[in-house]
Amino acid sequence: MRNLNRLRPSTNEGYLAWVLVVVIVTFSLLTNQFLTLQNLLDLSESYAVSGIFALGLFVVLVTGGIDISFAAVASVVQYSIATLAIHYGLASPTGTILLAILIGTLFGMINAVLIYCLRIVSIIVTISMQSLLFGMLMWLTNGTSLYDLPGWLVTPLQVLPFNIGTQHYQIGLPLVVMLAVAALTWVLLNKTHLVRQLFAVGGDQESARRIGIRVGVLHLFAYGYLGAMAAIGGLVQVYRVGEVVPNALVGGELDVLAAAVLGGASLNGGKGSVVGTLMGVFLIGILKNGLNLIGVSNYFMNIVIGVVIVVAITVTHYKKRKETDVGFA
Repeated sequence: MRNLNRLRPSTNEGYLAWVLVVVIVTFSLLTNQFLTLQNLLDLSESYAVSGIFALGLFVVLVTGGIDISFAAVASVVQYSIATLAIHYGLASPTGTILLAILIGTLFGMINAVLIYCLRIVSIIVTISMQSLLFGMLMWLTNGTSLYDLPGWLVTPLQVLPFNIGTQHYQIGLPLVVMLAVAALTWVLLNKTHLVRQLFAVGGDQESARRIGIRVGVLHLFAYGYLGAMAAIGGLVQVYRVGEVVPNALVGGELDVLAAAVLGGASLNGGKGSVVGTLMGVFLIGILKNGLNLIGVSNYFMNIVIGVVIVVAITVTHYKKRKETDVGFA
């Protein structure tokens, strides 16, 4: 019995690890196409953009807010940068990337100002911003895709190539960027004073204000950080597909939110981790990839994602209610 108790998960990451093991084993038994190195590498590449978005959203969720506009921000940023590169000859990769991050950060900070200064519920503001940005983008561009992009933005790079026997593989740039963003987010939230302040704001914003925490500044940071991650994710998406499609990213917000919530981020704020967020992203990716390989309808995949979110939210609220009851006892 003691040996079995050692295997019992004690953290959200522990639960997710066991769920991932069960899901991986199940799909491996159902199809021999799933547990191959190439499929796993392709899966990681495909969900790298979602991972970047989820890491940015996780920082916002920690503060007790929520932002649905990141996909629209990413779409506007990538279209703006591509247009400037095509028509005005932006040739500096570093300068262009920094400009993209600046634009994304500004959009995120606009959300923060509206939410904090006007005391508007975050989901209302960000849904409105999402609708505004995406509507304007589609109206101004007529939904036209861009293909004649600068070479530095779309030329595939051999980042980490390796061989196993006679087979050639590589870890591509999208996965490397996602891991770099994960490392940066982890450092910011674990090795700086930000971590306590962000989690304090998410736990109880009024109490945080009373002890001297600058709540408004932290809102600017959190939403600005998500805006920056949206910009980076948008550029990575362009690199992956080699084109800019205005409506390619909008509509996938549910997957990103599901990943963050699965990773332990509470919609009430004050909880979550970088590792858990990444595990949530890859659980969603593995579910979709595995269901696709065994021939399950895309519509059913959406049902699965919806059920996952409902279960995760239910468990989160149940735990919080239980903790509250214990506190009053």
